[in-house]
Amino acid sequence: LLHEIFSAFDSKISHFGLEKIKTIGPTYMAVGGVPIPSEDHCEQVARFALALKDVVNEFNSKNRRSISVRIGIHCGPVVAGVLGNLKMIYDLWGDTCNVASRMESNSPKGCITISEHVRNLLKHKFKFESRGAIDVKGKGRMNTFFLLSASSNLTRKSSLQDLEFISSE
Repeated sequence: LLHEIFSAFDSKISHFGLEKIKTIGPTYMAVGGVPIPSEDHCEQVARFALALKDVVNEFNSKNRRSISVRIGIHCGPVVAGVLGNLKMIYDLWGDTCNVASRMESNSPKGCITISEHVRNLLKHKFKFESRGAIDVKGKGRMNTFFLLSASSNLTRKSSLQDLEFISSE
């Protein structure tokens, strides 16, 4: 079940110019703007998140299931590299990773929760709904939003690394 869903996610990721970092149990971690910077990666991460919701909805329709995803997105600098000598993997860490993970873990099922910073970067390109402030471990109260859909006005570009955590349940 999870293999089929994550394989469908994998088939979408290159279309958006993003990089899959890893899966951690039922969590799929992807990034935009790393390792190759891209001016529109924040937008592409958001579009990928919306596409993943569509993938899950199609899976549910086809298989008569009710799988849901929680998606979290945040932007900012990250540290990236290959760790260790055995089973080496390319990984990311830092405050941006932690906030993105908190956006996902605090997201209701079926929703894409984003930080206020992401909303400000994409405010002319997407539609949002205010979720209000939530307590974020290690950060305190943060204003958050639900990413709802793409807008028809595509004028602003981003220049920060964007991180996305997706959890299937």
